[in-house]
Amino acid sequence: MEDNSDMELSILYGRRFGRIAVNMGFVNLDQVQEALAEQLTCNCFTRLRPRKLIGEILFEKGWMNLSQIEKVLEEIA
Repeated sequence: MEDNSDMELSILYGRRFGRIAVNMGFVNLDQVQEALAEQLTCNCFTRLRPRKLIGEILFEKGWMNLSQIEKVLEEIA
């Protein structure tokens, strides 16, 4: 079972990642909101972590490439 603090951290990180990605022009707000919704509803019990990362979802949907994700992560760091 997932700890509430893990879920809260996931939400905060996802929102921050999404805000930066939108500000950099890589995705739009609707795409980020859809990815966040998917992140919260996906219980991936076959994975090592309970939720997908927001960047992972945006990449899988073809909305961001790896270079863009790296740039967002650099901004966060």
